[in-house]
Amino acid sequence: MIRHIAKLFAFLLLFSLTMFCRAEETASSLSSYKLGVGDVISISVLGEDELARDKIRLTDAGTISFPVLGEVRVLGLTLGEVEKTITEGLKKGYLLNPQVSAQLDEYRPFFVNGMVEKPGGYPYQPGLTVRKAASIAGGLKERASLSGIFVIHASDTSQKPVKVDLNAPVMPGDTVIIEQSFF
Repeated sequence: MIRHIAKLFAFLLLFSLTMFCRAEETASSLSSYKLGVGDVISISVLGEDELARDKIRLTDAGTISFPVLGEVRVLGLTLGEVEKTITEGLKKGYLLNPQVSAQLDEYRPFFVNGMVEKPGGYPYQPGLTVRKAASIAGGLKERASLSGIFVIHASDTSQKPVKVDLNAPVMPGDTVIIEQSFF
């Protein structure tokens, strides 16, 4: 009898550890992408179709307009944090147990300036590098400097250009600058 209880206890302990590890994996795989001005999101509330909002573009103040809550600041939040913010707002006198879902529909654009064929702003794509950004902008011009490449990261409040190479990552809102070679 004691052996059966010990085996059952060991099984329950192993099962609990397995479930805890899976929960940790799920939590660490959640998006850490922080929303910025120009991103487009959609929000839905389970069973409340009139509250659904599709393709909401963040304003220049980093806010969105949401029914019954008004203007909600979401700048710098992850999608999970947006869900939590909307959920908490709806719980205050509107719904008992709102189940909110938020998704990113469109990243804010990135920009390429300098010695590329078509400088300008372009839709961001995950996995973007300077090399890919230059290709999207029509390719490098003949006089483009491979040693004079800079990125101004949108997340950097000082907006200081950082020297990079062609394999450097580019994030939404970043500006890539490719200088002219003198030789």
